[in-house]
Amino acid sequence: MTLVSRRLASIDAFRAITMFFMIFVNDLVLDFGVPDWLEHAREGEDRLGFADTIFPAFLFIVGASIPLAIRHGREKGVSKQTTVVHILRRSVALLVMGFFLVNYEEYTTGPAWISKFAWLLIVTVAFFFIWLVYPKEWPAWKKGIFRGLGIAVLAGMAWIYKGGSPEHPAWMQTHWWGILGLIGWAYLTCALLYLVMGDRLPLLGIVFLYFLGFSIADCSGWREIRHALPYLSLGGSGGLSAFTMAGVMTTVFYRRMSEQAKAVKSLWILAAWVPVLVAAGFLLRPLKGISKLEVSPSWILICTGISIACVVVLAYIVDVQGKERWYRLIRPAGTVTLTCYLLPDIHFAIIKLLGPAWQLPEVLRTGVIGVGKSLVFAFLIVLLTGVLEKKIRLSV
Repeated sequence: MTLVSRRLASIDAFRAITMFFMIFVNDLVLDFGVPDWLEHAREGEDRLGFADTIFPAFLFIVGASIPLAIRHGREKGVSKQTTVVHILRRSVALLVMGFFLVNYEEYTTGPAWISKFAWLLIVTVAFFFIWLVYPKEWPAWKKGIFRGLGIAVLAGMAWIYKGGSPEHPAWMQTHWWGILGLIGWAYLTCALLYLVMGDRLPLLGIVFLYFLGFSIADCSGWREIRHALPYLSLGGSGGLSAFTMAGVMTTVFYRRMSEQAKAVKSLWILAAWVPVLVAAGFLLRPLKGISKLEVSPSWILICTGISIACVVVLAYIVDVQGKERWYRLIRPAGTVTLTCYLLPDIHFAIIKLLGPAWQLPEVLRTGVIGVGKSLVFAFLIVLLTGVLEKKIRLSV
């Protein structure tokens, strides 16, 4: 069976499911008495919680989308130079958003002009002004005014920002890049490398091992080398880029086999890699265990295996069998992903600004009931994204 398309429906399905669960696990953080297996493993724990598999899956999907997007651009006659500009623009957008959102976590209300939650709300709304997909019929000057307003608001929020402590206030810093920033670094690195290397699987595999090597080095006590030569990570996310490159490789292989009418065979081959990766992960477990916080090689390999297993199942159901209707209600999470990701921040900021009276009672945020509440919340956010999709959607 031949499956040639600029988009693979299975990737959209995987992205939608992953974003749904990303909203879900982020909301779980606000709950009490949540089962340990659902939450992130804590510092020092050698285990894999369900929440620890979500970010790796998203990085994997970012990589899986890269060959399709670049190929589509090539078929439309987009030059390499234009593609590089697009990659840079998209990466910078993610890095800027990640930088602001991670500094929200360090915001100190004491010496600042406005509250922490007002700052988060204004910054997030500014993102929409800058990266909103405006109506095609709008003239360039009108779009420029709104985007300029968004940029001015971000600059203003940066100017009034105060972090650190009330006694020792500090300005915005790269404490870490945040989820969006880490995605931006991984995307920038892997997209540029794929643009140079193309569909050469052996070379892409070497790059995957190169990124995995950062995790092995860090967890083997060789961090001094990396800190002395930070540019070796080709971006800033180091071992995390292994997930994205694994996604690139999976799409390249799957698409190539599909074009040869060997889609099902390719899925069997990919499935065979799952136990290999998981076994390799357990073999490397002595290096800091299975740990997201340490970005351990065991965590990288096991989660990569899980992501490939998900791709195999979804590709067979969605691409081979053509069954797509089952995930239609959460489809917007896979097609308007950035909008879906930012909406919970707006909701959270508004609820906090309205005060405790607007928060759900603790009984609805505890145990099994709390888990159910978080599932419902994630579903409602995705539905809202779908409602807003035609008028309000972000694109970077």
